[in-house]
Amino acid sequence: MNRDVVISGGGPVGLMLACELRLAGVDVLVVERLPEPDQTIKAGSVNLTTAEAFYRRGLLPAMDAVVQQNFAQIQKFLESRGGNGPKAVPVGHFAGIMVTSGGVDFTDPAFRDVGPAARVVVIQQQAVEAILAERAAELGVEVRRGVELTGFDADDDGVTVRLGDGEVRAGWLVGCDGGRSSVRKLAGFAFPGTDPAITGRQMMAELTGTDVLPAGWQHGPGGLYVHGPTPGRMLTVEFDGPPADRDAPITAQELEDSIRRVSGADIRVIKVHSATRFTDNARQASTYRQGRVLLAGDAAHVHSPFGGQGLNLGIGDAVNLGWKLAATVHGWAPDGLLDTYTTERHPIGEWVLEWTRAQVALMRSDVRTKALRQVVTDLLHTGDGATYLAKKLSGVLHRYPIDGEHDLTGRAAPDFAFADGTRLGERLHDGRALLLDLADRGDLRETASGWAGRVNVLSAKCDSEPALTGVLVRPDGYIAWAREDGSTAGLEAALRGWFGEPA
Repeated sequence: MNRDVVISGGGPVGLMLACELRLAGVDVLVVERLPEPDQTIKAGSVNLTTAEAFYRRGLLPAMDAVVQQNFAQIQKFLESRGGNGPKAVPVGHFAGIMVTSGGVDFTDPAFRDVGPAARVVVIQQQAVEAILAERAAELGVEVRRGVELTGFDADDDGVTVRLGDGEVRAGWLVGCDGGRSSVRKLAGFAFPGTDPAITGRQMMAELTGTDVLPAGWQHGPGGLYVHGPTPGRMLTVEFDGPPADRDAPITAQELEDSIRRVSGADIRVIKVHSATRFTDNARQASTYRQGRVLLAGDAAHVHSPFGGQGLNLGIGDAVNLGWKLAATVHGWAPDGLLDTYTTERHPIGEWVLEWTRAQVALMRSDVRTKALRQVVTDLLHTGDGATYLAKKLSGVLHRYPIDGEHDLTGRAAPDFAFADGTRLGERLHDGRALLLDLADRGDLRETASGWAGRVNVLSAKCDSEPALTGVLVRPDGYIAWAREDGSTAGLEAALRGWFGEPA
């Protein structure tokens, strides 16, 4: 075969998946129909689980540099509005009801040992894509831009992918090609869900008259708008149905009219730097795999951007799928491993769709919704409410259905601090699984010896979780086995269940 894997779509999800596969020695080709990266304004932040994924692959320093620049821009915007900066850092919102870090109980066990990834929050999707593109190039991933997938034929042995510049025979095809995915449509994946009811517009533009507009989320006479958090950014939402033609060019006049309708203010749009329309269309593929064809990111699920979960959901798909598909390509994957991709990721996508639907319902301006909104606002501004929202948005509550007795099993691994000054995230840069021997147990190391090359073993003292004696961390950072009693019970079954038969 010409390639092990072809990925259709060179956005952040496709690039992250390509990096994961290449790190595992898979021959991967990325094809992207756009000749250049899309600079349209999109997501402006990531959550904790996404930042942890970048941290575990050594990408945190590059992300950090962008985050610091963004904080400087936000500070400048707030100062222009007469403030000196936020008293507490926003951790997220529900239907525009902002919650700040000051109300969150970060001593909650769900936040234990989150490590340096917690500081990476405000970063644009374009910056994430640029960093991942650079990383993919370093790893030797071939990315063909300006090449569109026009069709494919899948059989039991592989996929013949038709491209604008010829054909490629591959073992697997992954659609990371967005909400209107050609791969999903051509493969015939069922895509049930709910139709759109709103029109949203987001822009970066030169505006006049905005001095009268307060910053942040605001309800106006014709809908709602968001002003900031950086100069020139505006978002409007109107509840009069979806746009008549979502693909029509977005003009300055359209944006200006929308701002005026929702705010009631005399705003002028002088120049548009970037603009996009969106709706609350919410759909999800019933499965993420059909034979040799898989879906990830928006190709597998679409929803409104409220709560900022889209990019996070896609990166989570990529890191979950990457090592499993690599294991399948290399021939050591246990039976059913690739099917756990849908089993583990589909429920999280389902939650995101429901979460965004609920927010749209709570954003409406009728008198009954306003009353309900006040109740929800009061609840979210309690300590328990703020902490609950922060845990949901950050992803720390995500848990995969992995068998095991310990409470950590199925959860993302805390960023354990070791006695030598290192942390767990620094030990996962190579994309392999890691067995932590935290009690100097020779029998534990002996049990794992048959999986050398697939599972690294680290003998270390753990400062942050001294009760633990052994932990098996999958390549995606999730815990597959853990003990506190020094026993190796269940370890061999976990190794076989996730990493196949011993070599």
